[in-house]
Amino acid sequence: MNDRSESKAYAAAGVDITAGYKAVELMKTHIQKTLVPGVCSDIGGFGGLFEPDLTGIEKPVLVSGTDGVGTKLKLAFLADRHDTVGIDCVAMCVNDIICCGAKPLFFLDYIACGKNVPERIEAIVKGVCEGCVRSGAALIGGETAEMPGFYPPEEYDLAGYCTGIVDKNRIIDHNTMRPGDAIIALPSSGVHSNGFSLVRKVFDVENNHDLTKPASELGGASILDTLLTPTRIYVKPILALIREVVVKGISHITGGGFYENIPRSIPDGLCAEIDRNSVRVLPIFDLIAKRGNIPEREMFNTFNMGVGMSVVVVEEEAQKALKTLRANGEEAYIIGRITASSEKIVIR
Repeated sequence: MNDRSESKAYAAAGVDITAGYKAVELMKTHIQKTLVPGVCSDIGGFGGLFEPDLTGIEKPVLVSGTDGVGTKLKLAFLADRHDTVGIDCVAMCVNDIICCGAKPLFFLDYIACGKNVPERIEAIVKGVCEGCVRSGAALIGGETAEMPGFYPPEEYDLAGYCTGIVDKNRIIDHNTMRPGDAIIALPSSGVHSNGFSLVRKVFDVENNHDLTKPASELGGASILDTLLTPTRIYVKPILALIREVVVKGISHITGGGFYENIPRSIPDGLCAEIDRNSVRVLPIFDLIAKRGNIPEREMFNTFNMGVGMSVVVVEEEAQKALKTLRANGEEAYIIGRITASSEKIVIR
């Protein structure tokens, strides 16, 4: 007897249960790579189980984050390339919780699609697993929902959720921030996963046949390849930095750019003064500004402009912080200072 359910009526309505089984089997080898100590369950149960190691943590605090990939997915559909957007999904979650010093423990994903093509679902989850490996998190569960009539057959949405842990005594806040503290930039890998509604409009991606051609402004890379570059994950370098210096504030620069995100880690009465000439703007942002005729102020208020994360440390430890970050793969550099002001951020 077949021990797996199947329904001809459900299949006639557009939902293929057997395709779901195949997708799970295909993704298991990728999920296996994410397993870390603490995982207590296998994929396929009703809940993912995780037993955290609390050794050395006096007051454990759980920190959670959730996010999706947004309309960057439209470019994945256009390119029929699905193995990197999962990295974006993980990055958007883990990069948020690391801002308060939390080490990611586990991750769950949610894929809603018009048609379950097992090989496509496998590619998506492969990217999710790669993101988990880069951040040290385990993929302990997820959901794939086939929703014909709601999504077109070739499209899907992707979202995720992560939980991390930090000792309450070591949560990063801005209470000790003072004028003179240094602001350090961690470079982005590109546009990351924000602002793609504007990006798609600027490049008219649905009708532009030049997206796959080499672009001289991008050093010969195509616009499509550049835009699909996955979001950089900063977890391991930041965890290494926290062990070496006192970190006073961290900002994950996502939608809203510099003007919205950097002030989130700055207390009232202090200001992040950014040296515009120090910011290493990536060519893709110059191209977006040029093609879209977008003022610089709006660019810095929409995109990361080449800085995916900013970190505030005491000035005397700035060089040690740079050395630590560079030893962990980040070409970090100083972009400004904390000053006393009623403004939260100025760029000049």
